[in-house]
Amino acid sequence: MSTRIHLVALAGFALAACGGEQPADDETARDLSLAPAESVATLDDQPPAMTPTPPPAQTPTTQAPPPRQTTTPPRQPTTPPAAPAPAGLTEGTTITLAASDTLTSRHNKKGETVTATTTDDITDDRGRVVIPAGALFVGTISDIAPAESPGGQGRMVLTFNQVEFGGGRYAVAARTDSLGSFMKGRGVTAGDAAKVGAGTVVGAVAGRVIGGDKTGTIVGGVVGTAVGVGIAAATRDIDIILPAGAPVRLVLTAPFKTD
Repeated sequence: MSTRIHLVALAGFALAACGGEQPADDETARDLSLAPAESVATLDDQPPAMTPTPPPAQTPTTQAPPPRQTTTPPRQPTTPPAAPAPAGLTEGTTITLAASDTLTSRHNKKGETVTATTTDDITDDRGRVVIPAGALFVGTISDIAPAESPGGQGRMVLTFNQVEFGGGRYAVAARTDSLGSFMKGRGVTAGDAAKVGAGTVVGAVAGRVIGGDKTGTIVGGVVGTAVGVGIAAATRDIDIILPAGAPVRLVLTAPFKTD
C-alpha cells in the first residue's frame, strides 16, 4: 500500500507542475486510470488458486466367488454280497473211519448194524469243517462170509447211510473203499474132531470088508483116518476179521450237506 501512495503523490506533483489544477473530469479520469492498477494490485494480492485434489483411488473390491453348487449323484441301490455257499462235501470225497467194534464172519451176520467214527475233521474245499472228528457213522453189514477154501478170501461189505454229530443226524451216501481186515483160520473144532472119528469108523468097516482079516481092518482104519482129516481140512473155515479201531475208508457217492 505504501508504494501505491507514493505513486499517487508523484503523479499529483507532476500534474501541478504541468498546469495547475485539472478539471474535475481530469480527477475522475485520473481516478479511473488508477483503478486498473489497484485492481491489478488487488488481483496480485489474491492467494494462489488451490489445485483440486483428485479423489482417492478406489481399491477394487474382490467379490467372493459364489458357492460351488455340488450335485450329489443319486445313490445307486447296493446289491448285498452273495451269501457264501453252505458247507458241504462233493461226490468222491474220501472219509476215513475207525471201526467201533470187532466184526468177524464167525459171529456177525448180514443185516446187523455197525458203527464207526471219524478220526479227523472232514473239511470242504474252503477249509470249513463239515463233519467233525468223532462223528458217528451208522450202517449195516451188507455181505459177510468166510473164505470158501483154504487160502481164499472172505467177504465183508459195510454200507453206511447216516452220520451223527452236533445233536443232529444226517443222511449220507457212500461205498466202502477198503477195510483193515485180515483172514484167520478157526482151527479144528469139536465138530471137526467128530468128523475125523466118523471117518476112522467108516475106514475100519471098509477095510474089514475089503481085506477080510485084521490086516485089512488096520489098513482100513489108517485110510479112514486120512479121509476124516481131509474132511476136517475141507470144512475148516477161514474167517475174515475187522478188529475194533481198524481203518474203514469210505468214498461219497453223492454230495453231502448238513442243511
